[in-house]
Amino acid sequence: MSSLIIPKYDYKLLVESLNRYLKLKTIPIGMKRFKTEEEMQKIPRIKRPKKQLNMDQVVGQCRWVGYTLGVTMANLTTPQCGAVVGLSPRDKSFLSGHAFNGVWYGSLEDSARHQQEMDCAPHGEYEAIAVSPLTTLLLGDPDICLIYATPGQMITLINGLQWKGYKKYTFNCVGESSCADSWGRALKTDEPSVSIPCYAERKFGGVQDDELLIALPPRYLPLIIEGLENLHKNGLRYPIPNHGLDKSPFESLIASYSV
Repeated sequence: MSSLIIPKYDYKLLVESLNRYLKLKTIPIGMKRFKTEEEMQKIPRIKRPKKQLNMDQVVGQCRWVGYTLGVTMANLTTPQCGAVVGLSPRDKSFLSGHAFNGVWYGSLEDSARHQQEMDCAPHGEYEAIAVSPLTTLLLGDPDICLIYATPGQMITLINGLQWKGYKKYTFNCVGESSCADSWGRALKTDEPSVSIPCYAERKFGGVQDDELLIALPPRYLPLIIEGLENLHKNGLRYPIPNHGLDKSPFESLIASYSV
């Protein structure tokens, strides 16, 4: 344990609290970039893919199986995967849209527009990236945390986030390659970002039909837990019980509001 970077936050307690209030199905994970492959390779027990993978698969293995995985561009199948996390440039070839033309979009112009609209982490500073369950503490403080949740869990999480220092959140939908809406956008903006996972994330990453994804810097986790604790005290809890379509709402309202 002496080689570990001591994290700023108690991730074991934070994940325990998330599971208490949200009953998540899979492991909340961290994602962290490294300036060199050698620096990343110092992570204890890190696994390296034996074949090329999509980032969706790297994330999926981490959150479903609990692996700590590290990759460089040599481990990824396409520049599309690498560009989102900043390992590959958004160069002329990437922005041209040729790879998506006639597959996801009906013209080269539409395909190119899609590529231009993607939120991607800046390229040039990092050459490696690792993912690990937050509770392993192997990444120290990750750049961002990834939490997969049902729509009911997600809105409850966001309600917790808005408990203190209220802010209206707006989220993007670029369509296919929606990892750009989640981890790409969070790495780029250093702010929370929710996405509807795309076909590739479901095809290759094991994302389920009822799942959404939020990517956010770790500093937001304590705020979320504080908010969830207070919502819980007010009777606003997950799972959300169905009150009924044909009865007066007052019985439920008086449990949380002064009515």
